[in-house]
Amino acid sequence: MVDTSWRQVTRSRIAVAAAPKSPRVRLLSSAVILGVLAVTVIVVPLVVNLNQQFVDLAIANRPPSFAHPFGTDEMGRDVLLRVIYGLRVSLMVGIVAALVSTVLGTLVGALAGAAGGWVDRLLMRLVDTVASVPHLLLGIVIVAVLGPSLTSVIISIGLTHWLSSARIVRSEILSLRGRPFIDAAIVGGSSRMRVMGRHLLPNVAPQVLLATTLMIPHAVWHETALSFLGLGMPPHMASIGNMINDAKRSLLTGGWWMSLAPGLVLVIATLAISGLSGVWRDRLNPRRRSELSW
Repeated sequence: MVDTSWRQVTRSRIAVAAAPKSPRVRLLSSAVILGVLAVTVIVVPLVVNLNQQFVDLAIANRPPSFAHPFGTDEMGRDVLLRVIYGLRVSLMVGIVAALVSTVLGTLVGALAGAAGGWVDRLLMRLVDTVASVPHLLLGIVIVAVLGPSLTSVIISIGLTHWLSSARIVRSEILSLRGRPFIDAAIVGGSSRMRVMGRHLLPNVAPQVLLATTLMIPHAVWHETALSFLGLGMPPHMASIGNMINDAKRSLLTGGWWMSLAPGLVLVIATLAISGLSGVWRDRLNPRRRSELSW
Protein backbone atom coordinates (compact mmCIF):
# COMPACT_ATOMS: atom_id res chain seq x y z
CA MET A 1 0.00 0.00 0.00
CA VAL A 2 2.81 2.38 0.84
CA ASP A 3 4.57 1.61 -2.41
CA THR A 4 1.38 2.18 -4.40
CA SER A 5 0.70 5.52 -2.69
CA TRP A 6 4.28 6.63 -3.20
CA ARG A 7 4.07 5.73 -6.89
CA GLN A 8 0.88 7.74 -7.23
CA VAL A 9 2.46 10.77 -5.55
CA THR A 10 5.57 10.47 -7.70
CA ARG A 11 3.55 10.17 -10.88
CA SER A 12 1.42 13.17 -9.94
CA ARG A 13 4.51 15.27 -9.24
CA ILE A 14 6.02 14.25 -12.55
CA ALA A 15 2.78 15.08 -14.32
CA VAL A 16 2.64 18.52 -12.70
CA ALA A 17 6.29 19.21 -13.53
CA ALA A 18 5.84 18.04 -17.11
CA ALA A 19 2.57 19.89 -17.64
CA PRO A 20 2.81 22.54 -20.37
CA LYS A 21 2.70 26.18 -19.48
CA SER A 22 -0.46 28.17 -19.97
CA PRO A 23 -1.18 29.31 -23.53
CA ARG A 24 -0.74 32.95 -22.52
CA VAL A 25 2.75 32.30 -21.12
CA ARG A 26 3.76 30.24 -24.17
CA LEU A 27 2.42 32.86 -26.53
CA LEU A 28 4.09 35.79 -24.79
CA SER A 29 7.44 34.05 -24.32
CA SER A 30 7.55 32.83 -27.92
CA ALA A 31 6.51 36.23 -29.25
CA VAL A 32 9.15 38.03 -27.18
CA ILE A 33 11.91 35.64 -28.30
CA LEU A 34 10.92 35.90 -31.96
CA GLY A 35 10.62 39.69 -31.68
CA VAL A 36 14.12 39.99 -30.23
CA LEU A 37 15.57 37.69 -32.88
CA ALA A 38 13.74 39.50 -35.70
CA VAL A 39 14.90 42.93 -34.53
CA THR A 40 18.45 41.62 -34.13
CA VAL A 41 18.76 40.07 -37.59
CA ILE A 42 17.16 43.11 -39.25
CA VAL A 43 18.56 46.05 -37.30
CA VAL A 44 22.10 44.90 -36.44
CA PRO A 45 23.29 44.53 -40.07
CA LEU A 46 21.92 48.03 -40.78
CA VAL A 47 23.40 49.70 -37.70
CA VAL A 48 26.69 47.84 -37.31
CA ASN A 49 28.71 48.43 -40.45
CA LEU A 50 30.92 45.38 -40.16
CA ASN A 51 31.79 42.72 -42.69
CA GLN A 52 30.94 39.28 -41.34
CA GLN A 53 33.50 37.84 -43.77
CA PHE A 54 36.34 40.02 -42.43
CA VAL A 55 39.37 37.82 -41.75
CA ASP A 56 41.87 38.60 -38.99
CA LEU A 57 44.19 35.67 -38.35
CA ALA A 58 45.73 37.47 -35.39
CA ILE A 59 42.58 36.82 -33.31
CA ALA A 60 41.73 33.40 -34.73
CA ASN A 61 40.29 30.72 -32.43
CA ARG A 62 39.64 33.12 -29.56
CA PRO A 63 37.16 31.89 -26.92
CA PRO A 64 34.21 34.07 -25.90
CA SER A 65 35.25 37.39 -24.41
CA PHE A 66 33.92 40.91 -23.91
CA ALA A 67 35.15 41.99 -27.34
CA HIS A 68 33.78 38.85 -29.01
CA PRO A 69 30.88 37.42 -26.92
CA PHE A 70 30.65 34.28 -29.06
CA GLY A 71 34.37 34.07 -29.76
CA THR A 72 36.08 33.94 -33.15
CA ASP A 73 36.47 31.12 -35.66
CA GLU A 74 39.60 29.64 -37.22
CA MET A 75 39.85 32.59 -39.63
CA GLY A 76 39.39 35.28 -37.00
CA ARG A 77 35.81 36.12 -37.97
CA ASP A 78 33.43 37.20 -35.22
CA VAL A 79 31.07 34.30 -34.49
CA LEU A 80 28.30 36.53 -33.09
CA LEU A 81 28.15 38.62 -36.24
CA ARG A 82 28.15 35.51 -38.42
CA VAL A 83 25.38 33.95 -36.32
CA ILE A 84 23.23 37.05 -36.87
CA TYR A 85 23.76 36.96 -40.62
CA GLY A 86 23.38 33.18 -40.71
CA LEU A 87 20.12 33.22 -38.76
CA ARG A 88 18.74 35.85 -41.13
CA VAL A 89 19.55 33.64 -44.13
CA SER A 90 18.18 30.48 -42.48
CA LEU A 91 14.92 32.15 -41.42
CA MET A 92 14.47 33.67 -44.86
CA VAL A 93 14.97 30.28 -46.48
CA GLY A 94 12.56 28.67 -44.02
CA ILE A 95 9.80 31.24 -44.56
CA VAL A 96 10.06 31.33 -48.36
CA ALA A 97 10.34 27.54 -48.66
CA ALA A 98 7.34 27.08 -46.34
CA LEU A 99 5.29 29.45 -48.51
CA VAL A 100 6.32 27.61 -51.68
CA SER A 101 5.43 24.22 -50.22
CA THR A 102 2.12 25.52 -48.85
CA VAL A 103 1.07 27.04 -52.18
CA LEU A 104 1.94 23.84 -54.03
CA GLY A 105 0.22 21.64 -51.46
CA THR A 106 -2.88 23.84 -51.43
CA LEU A 107 -3.21 23.66 -55.20
CA VAL A 108 -2.85 19.86 -55.26
CA GLY A 109 -5.14 19.32 -52.28
CA ALA A 110 -7.81 21.72 -53.55
CA LEU A 111 -7.81 20.10 -56.99
CA ALA A 112 -8.01 16.59 -55.52
CA GLY A 113 -10.77 17.46 -53.05
CA ALA A 114 -12.89 19.49 -55.48
CA ALA A 115 -12.55 17.24 -58.54
CA GLY A 116 -12.81 13.84 -56.84
CA GLY A 117 -12.95 10.65 -58.86
CA TRP A 118 -9.90 9.59 -60.83
CA VAL A 119 -8.25 13.00 -60.38
CA ASP A 120 -8.35 12.59 -56.61
CA ARG A 121 -7.01 9.04 -56.80
CA LEU A 122 -4.22 10.03 -59.18
CA LEU A 123 -3.07 13.00 -57.09
CA MET A 124 -3.19 11.00 -53.85
CA ARG A 125 -1.10 8.25 -55.42
CA LEU A 126 1.38 10.97 -56.38
CA VAL A 127 1.42 12.18 -52.77
CA ASP A 128 2.00 8.65 -51.49
CA THR A 129 4.79 8.10 -54.01
CA VAL A 130 6.65 11.27 -53.01
CA ALA A 131 6.07 10.51 -49.33
CA SER A 132 7.70 7.10 -49.72
CA VAL A 133 11.06 8.77 -50.44
CA PRO A 134 12.87 10.33 -47.44
CA HIS A 135 12.70 14.14 -47.59
CA LEU A 136 16.39 14.64 -46.99
CA LEU A 137 17.41 12.13 -49.66
CA LEU A 138 15.10 13.69 -52.23
CA GLY A 139 16.31 17.16 -51.24
CA ILE A 140 19.92 16.09 -51.73
CA VAL A 141 19.12 14.84 -55.23
CA ILE A 142 17.38 18.10 -56.17
CA VAL A 143 20.22 20.27 -54.85
CA ALA A 144 22.80 18.04 -56.56
CA VAL A 145 20.99 18.55 -59.88
CA LEU A 146 20.48 22.31 -59.49
CA GLY A 147 23.77 23.07 -57.72
CA PRO A 148 24.34 24.60 -54.27
CA SER A 149 22.64 28.00 -54.06
CA LEU A 150 19.98 29.86 -52.14
CA THR A 151 17.41 29.27 -54.88
CA SER A 152 18.10 25.55 -55.18
CA VAL A 153 17.73 25.06 -51.42
CA ILE A 154 14.35 26.83 -51.43
CA ILE A 155 13.20 24.77 -54.42
CA SER A 156 14.43 21.58 -52.78
CA ILE A 157 12.54 22.22 -49.54
CA GLY A 158 9.43 23.43 -51.36
CA LEU A 159 9.24 20.35 -53.58
CA THR A 160 9.68 17.90 -50.70
CA HIS A 161 7.45 19.40 -47.99
CA TRP A 162 4.10 20.08 -49.69
CA LEU A 163 2.56 16.70 -48.87
CA SER A 164 1.09 17.57 -45.47
CA SER A 165 -0.52 20.74 -46.83
CA ALA A 166 -2.07 18.79 -49.71
CA ARG A 167 -3.56 16.20 -47.37
CA ILE A 168 -4.90 18.83 -44.96
CA VAL A 169 -6.54 20.88 -47.72
CA ARG A 170 -8.02 17.79 -49.40
CA SER A 171 -9.52 16.46 -46.16
CA GLU A 172 -10.99 19.85 -45.25
CA ILE A 173 -12.53 20.33 -48.69
CA LEU A 174 -13.99 16.82 -48.65
CA SER A 175 -15.61 17.58 -45.30
CA LEU A 176 -17.01 20.88 -46.59
CA ARG A 177 -18.42 19.56 -49.86
CA GLY A 178 -21.42 18.02 -48.14
CA ARG A 179 -22.35 21.10 -46.13
CA PRO A 180 -25.72 22.76 -46.84
CA PHE A 181 -24.24 26.14 -47.77
CA ILE A 182 -22.14 24.48 -50.51
CA ASP A 183 -25.23 22.77 -51.91
CA ALA A 184 -27.12 26.08 -51.77
CA ALA A 185 -24.34 27.84 -53.68
CA ILE A 186 -24.36 25.16 -56.38
CA VAL A 187 -28.15 25.23 -56.67
CA GLY A 188 -27.95 29.02 -56.90
CA GLY A 189 -25.92 28.73 -60.07
CA SER A 190 -22.39 29.28 -58.74
CA SER A 191 -19.66 27.72 -60.83
CA ARG A 192 -17.06 25.35 -59.41
CA MET A 193 -14.41 28.05 -59.48
CA ARG A 194 -16.69 30.47 -57.64
CA VAL A 195 -17.56 27.87 -55.00
CA MET A 196 -13.88 27.08 -54.59
CA GLY A 197 -12.77 30.70 -54.27
CA ARG A 198 -15.77 32.00 -52.35
CA HIS A 199 -16.61 29.18 -49.95
CA LEU A 200 -14.08 26.34 -49.83
CA LEU A 201 -10.66 28.03 -49.76
CA PRO A 202 -11.63 30.74 -47.19
CA ASN A 203 -12.81 28.00 -44.83
CA VAL A 204 -9.53 26.08 -45.08
CA ALA A 205 -7.37 29.23 -44.83
CA PRO A 206 -6.75 28.92 -41.03
CA GLN A 207 -5.53 25.34 -41.42
CA VAL A 208 -3.34 26.33 -44.36
CA LEU A 209 -1.77 29.20 -42.42
CA LEU A 210 -1.16 26.89 -39.48
CA ALA A 211 0.50 24.34 -41.77
CA THR A 212 2.73 27.10 -43.13
CA THR A 213 3.78 28.18 -39.65
CA LEU A 214 4.48 24.61 -38.59
CA MET A 215 6.55 24.10 -41.73
CA ILE A 216 8.95 26.99 -41.03
CA PRO A 217 10.99 25.27 -38.26
CA HIS A 218 11.14 22.07 -40.29
CA ALA A 219 12.34 23.99 -43.35
CA VAL A 220 15.01 25.75 -41.29
CA TRP A 221 16.34 22.45 -39.97
CA HIS A 222 16.22 20.98 -43.48
CA GLU A 223 18.33 23.86 -44.79
CA THR A 224 20.72 23.40 -41.87
CA ALA A 225 21.08 19.70 -42.66
CA LEU A 226 21.77 20.37 -46.35
CA SER A 227 24.33 23.07 -45.55
CA PHE A 228 25.94 20.85 -42.92
CA LEU A 229 26.39 18.18 -45.59
CA GLY A 230 27.97 20.76 -47.90
CA LEU A 231 25.04 20.70 -50.34
CA GLY A 232 23.14 23.79 -49.22
CA MET A 233 24.34 27.35 -49.20
CA PRO A 234 27.59 28.31 -50.95
CA PRO A 235 30.57 28.22 -48.57
CA HIS A 236 31.04 32.00 -48.65
CA MET A 237 27.45 32.64 -47.48
CA ALA A 238 26.89 32.62 -43.73
CA SER A 239 24.11 30.28 -42.63
CA ILE A 240 23.58 28.24 -39.50
CA GLY A 241 24.27 25.00 -41.36
CA ASN A 242 27.47 26.33 -42.92
CA MET A 243 28.70 27.56 -39.54
CA ILE A 244 28.08 24.20 -37.87
CA ASN A 245 29.75 22.47 -40.81
CA ASP A 246 32.81 24.73 -40.49
CA ALA A 247 32.89 24.28 -36.71
CA LYS A 248 33.01 20.48 -36.72
CA ARG A 249 36.74 20.61 -37.44
CA SER A 250 37.32 22.94 -34.49
CA LEU A 251 35.71 20.55 -32.00
CA LEU A 252 38.80 18.35 -32.16
CA THR A 253 40.97 21.31 -31.13
CA GLY A 254 38.72 22.54 -28.32
CA GLY A 255 36.80 25.25 -30.21
CA TRP A 256 33.45 24.32 -28.68
CA TRP A 257 32.01 27.84 -28.97
CA MET A 258 32.02 27.77 -32.78
CA SER A 259 29.32 25.09 -32.89
CA LEU A 260 27.55 25.90 -29.61
CA ALA A 261 26.58 29.45 -30.55
CA PRO A 262 24.87 28.74 -33.92
CA GLY A 263 23.32 25.52 -32.62
CA LEU A 264 21.88 27.21 -29.54
CA VAL A 265 20.43 30.10 -31.54
CA LEU A 266 18.91 27.66 -34.02
CA VAL A 267 17.22 25.66 -31.24
CA ILE A 268 15.88 28.80 -29.53
CA ALA A 269 14.46 30.19 -32.79
CA THR A 270 12.75 26.96 -33.83
CA LEU A 271 11.33 26.35 -30.34
CA ALA A 272 9.87 29.87 -30.31
CA ILE A 273 8.21 29.35 -33.71
CA SER A 274 6.93 25.96 -32.60
CA GLY A 275 5.52 27.53 -29.43
CA LEU A 276 3.48 30.04 -31.41
CA SER A 277 2.32 27.31 -33.79
CA GLY A 278 1.31 25.08 -30.89
CA VAL A 279 -0.86 27.77 -29.31
CA TRP A 280 -2.48 28.51 -32.66
CA ARG A 281 -3.07 24.80 -33.31
CA ASP A 282 -4.75 24.40 -29.93
CA ARG A 283 -6.97 27.38 -30.59
CA LEU A 284 -8.16 25.80 -33.84
CA ASN A 285 -8.93 22.52 -32.11
CA PRO A 286 -12.60 22.55 -31.06
CA ARG A 287 -11.93 20.10 -28.23
CA ARG A 288 -9.50 22.49 -26.56
CA ARG A 289 -11.13 25.87 -27.15
CA SER A 290 -12.81 25.78 -23.77
CA GLU A 291 -9.46 25.02 -22.12
CA LEU A 292 -7.73 27.86 -23.95
CA SER A 293 -10.25 30.63 -23.41
CA TRP A 294 -8.09 33.36 -21.96
